[in-house]
Amino acid sequence: MRMIVRGARLLHTHGLSDVEVAEDGRIARVIPYDDQKEPPATGILIEAHGGLLSAPFVEPHIHLDTALTAGEPRPNASGTLWEGIACWTERKRTLTREDVIARATEVLRWQAAHGVLHVRTHCDITDPDLTALDALLEVRDRVRDFMTLQIVAFPQEGIVSFPGGEGLLREAVARGADVVGAIPHFEDTREDGVASLHTAFALAEEHGLRVDAHCDEIDDEQSRFVEVLATLAMRSGLRGRATASHTTAMGSYNGAYSYKLQRLLSRSGINLVSNPFANLGLQGRFDAYPKRRGLTQVKEMLAAGVNVAFGHDDVMDPWNALGTANPLQTALVGLYAAQLTGGDEVPLAFSMVTERAARVLGLAETEYGITAGAPASFVLLPAPTPEEAIRRQVRPRYVVSRGTVLAETPPAPTRLNWPGEPPSEVDFGRRLR
Repeated sequence: MRMIVRGARLLHTHGLSDVEVAEDGRIARVIPYDDQKEPPATGILIEAHGGLLSAPFVEPHIHLDTALTAGEPRPNASGTLWEGIACWTERKRTLTREDVIARATEVLRWQAAHGVLHVRTHCDITDPDLTALDALLEVRDRVRDFMTLQIVAFPQEGIVSFPGGEGLLREAVARGADVVGAIPHFEDTREDGVASLHTAFALAEEHGLRVDAHCDEIDDEQSRFVEVLATLAMRSGLRGRATASHTTAMGSYNGAYSYKLQRLLSRSGINLVSNPFANLGLQGRFDAYPKRRGLTQVKEMLAAGVNVAFGHDDVMDPWNALGTANPLQTALVGLYAAQLTGGDEVPLAFSMVTERAARVLGLAETEYGITAGAPASFVLLPAPTPEEAIRRQVRPRYVVSRGTVLAETPPAPTRLNWPGEPPSEVDFGRRLR
């Protein structure tokens, strides 16, 4: 064996397990843990000590081309989506290959340290030179041996309403983009928005690609492009291969329309990606009180059987000046924002940055999970359950990619000098009865 992880807790199983990794970087077998069995004399031995061993985190929605540009060339003073786009349009004119590669690679390093090994990034292609796209295609090639990077050809300023928009979208696909994007609510008219989705779906079908559209990212209750996207997915060959990201207008829909929409989306097989950091920060900026927070109908769509995932979206850019690309932070903010606080709901937030996010990217079951034959890519968390991992915001003890240790975080205990007691370590996992 190349590696053995001993005494780990796995999702959806009872007791502890050992995971054996073969020389080819795939999981050889998963067997019950036997504390009487001698550890192997060769290979890498990782003692899990009852920690949670999970398939790697998956980032279903991020913008690596814009990351780490907050305040350049100016801050987003209003905090709105629209001023953020204006700031980025100015910054976009100064892009260079080296600039994009350096920023994107730095954030990918952060993600790897957090245990994210599968990433879908949107890339603005409303740039005649496609500078950012070419740079991210190069980054994708550089990391392909240990991370999966999908690139969405994202027309930030539109397809139909932006001069030459459709041509740029087609060129981006020709150069190697993995997914076709759209932004129908940003187009000049509703008719342009509908036409842009038809264009995106036709191009995706033509090239055998997926669709991931920024959809209804606005507080306007009349923005209803998600129904168009779902219908196109249902009537085309892209059932299960289409994603609507953001859909924040859904937070303003009335009950009758919401009921109809839940039925449509569940039949269509589309995915939804909610981005709690950006959605909470950007939406409702034009409201007095009561002030909407712009989140989609997460709980309702989950109950309707729709696959919903959480994405980080922006990392220190014109739309979010903060962020460390940490999926457990995304899960924590998302579960509070969506009120997934019931006893059986908290683990859902964990699945929305792992299993459910993997479904958005289309990762085959044989390529994702802790099962024999799958790539030995996983994270070992110093917590016994998903709930504890989210509550304590733990950092992965080990991040393993295809049988190789990619990141390791040593324990860092806090010693407390509590008056009247001898110095002791603080145990954030302990419960007092």
